[in-house]
Amino acid sequence: MAKLKVNPLTRGLLTVTWLATASLVAVAQPVPYPGAPMPQGPGEFVVRQAEGAPTLSIGGTVIPYKEVTLAAQLPGRVTYLAGIEGDKFKKGDLLVALDDAELLAKRRALLAQMASADAQLRNAGMQYSREIYSPRSKTPPGGMAVPNLFDQMFTRPMESFMGERSEGAELSADLYASGTQIEQARSALMALQADLQALDSKLRDARSIAPFDGVIVRKSIEVGDTMQPGQPLLTFADVEYLQVDIDVPSRLRPGLREGMMINAELDVTHERVPVRVAQIFPMADAQRHTVKVKLDLPQGVSEPGMYVRVMVPDFSATERGNPVIPASAIRYNGSLPGVYVLDDQGRPNLRLVRLGERQPDGMVNVLSGLRPGERILGDPPPGVAAGWSSGAAPGPGPGPGR
Repeated sequence: MAKLKVNPLTRGLLTVTWLATASLVAVAQPVPYPGAPMPQGPGEFVVRQAEGAPTLSIGGTVIPYKEVTLAAQLPGRVTYLAGIEGDKFKKGDLLVALDDAELLAKRRALLAQMASADAQLRNAGMQYSREIYSPRSKTPPGGMAVPNLFDQMFTRPMESFMGERSEGAELSADLYASGTQIEQARSALMALQADLQALDSKLRDARSIAPFDGVIVRKSIEVGDTMQPGQPLLTFADVEYLQVDIDVPSRLRPGLREGMMINAELDVTHERVPVRVAQIFPMADAQRHTVKVKLDLPQGVSEPGMYVRVMVPDFSATERGNPVIPASAIRYNGSLPGVYVLDDQGRPNLRLVRLGERQPDGMVNVLSGLRPGERILGDPPPGVAAGWSSGAAPGPGPGPGR
């Protein structure tokens, strides 16, 4: 291969040009000053402060929107049970029936007594009418024809003339007596009607009817059981709409209002769902100093009795927000969470941290162990190893970790 011949003058110009270019490149490189933050490399994450008000995770229980416990109101034997747990029923369906043969017999006896009382009332009314149109005070006493005629022509007129007898007073007394008989008969009939109403209410208590559309969530009886008043029969609930029941510390109460939307995390699927504050109880618990709050859940995301964590905002702690890191940066040493913190030379050091709640964007709050501005490995690769960091995080002494 032929060698390229370069003129000495040309070689000198090329050398000067190369040195000038190298000098310009060297000047363009940034020169770090003392105390300047290290540039972020690939796979690193700078811990930042959480935005917005911090939240506290409060555990709650999923409850039905409406739930009733049907109990026996009178003694008796169970003759009918509509179904078992999970069976659905419409409003007005018969759920449980007790033996009511004795009550029905008493009802028939009451109806017979009411018929007799009604007859007495009608008879008293007829006697009152007869007293008006044919008063007994004017009726001559019975006897032979001559004594009866003598009483009418001489005895009664002489008694009236001498003031020993007043037909008007006798008529008033007879009318009052007849009216009293009417009132007594009417009162007896009303008493029997009240007894019938009481008996009908007992008959209704012998049959437990579904108060709304729902399902049987718990049953405590079987057909043939003998019940006593107050003994529970079954629990009936509306599970189409569900709520979360939580006890909120009193200091968090000012940050909640009815209709407010917050987040909740399901314990089974770890899914985050929005919930609405439906009811805030007006009085706090005097022993625990908590306020009961009910929140509406979206349909079909949970079941009654399950555990849910509700993220309640803590507006009283806005000045001490916690830093956040990606969930991929967390590594567990046994059951202890930790992150790899990079020092000034870029060497990773494992540091224990105390974690808070998980954010919807995949970030996790750090309650202690990290400060905003520190650099960590965002996703430590397999095989990374380091000693324990001497940072602010509390933990065991130096030792190997992964």
